Amino acid sequence: MSEPQHGEGTTGPAPVLEKPPADPDQPTVPQPDRSRAAHRFWSPRRVPAAVAALLLLVVAGFFLYDIAAVRAGRSAMQWRDELAGQLAERPLDDTWVLVGAGVTAALGLWLLVLAVTPGLRELLPMRRSGADVRAALDRAAAAMVLRDRAMQVSGVQSVRVRAGRRRAEVRAVSHFRPLDEVRQDLDAVLDEAVRALGLARPLALSVRVRRPGRKG
Repeated sequence: MSEPQHGEGTTGPAPVLEKPPADPDQPTVPQPDRSRAAHRFWSPRRVPAAVAALLLLVVAGFFLYDIAAVRAGRSAMQWRDELAGQLAERPLDDTWVLVGAGVTAALGLWLLVLAVTPGLRELLPMRRSGADVRAALDRAAAAMVLRDRAMQVSGVQSVRVRAGRRRAEVRAVSHFRPLDEVRQDLDAVLDEAVRALGLARPLALSVRVRRPGRKG
């Protein structure tokens, strides 16, 4: 039986490239922990920025209009004359002066807090699998997942889960089985569920189990 010649249209099996086994003596390079770079998402805060910009625009517009009117030879607006007179006559320890200063300081402090805090407290950052990919999980969705997993435990009648930024509070009602056994099963199931969420900072669990209340 003759062997097929090259170019006769016959195809052979594709070559298989095998990866050589790793040298046990060669040190492995540790992978970087990308979970440390998963910071919280920053809120754009459009509403506070729009309100502050609108107020500044209105105040600056009134002042610019009045100054332009005075430069054009007209008299100043009555509100500016009264404001200048009040500021000149009232002492610094006057009640209305202190109230106005307190309100202004509170608004300024509020804007500073908004500027230095990220906001979006309902989003829980997830572990980053790539440098260009960021993901987050809603706290309500995380609580729903934990509740569904807790309801699968034998003996659990109802579950209420409240997920915070760092802790998840689980309140379960068990209508049969010893409470200690139900609590142990819940701890094991929920620990696995928290790890499966893939959060950058896994939630700490606070689990409580009780019997249903008596009716009537």
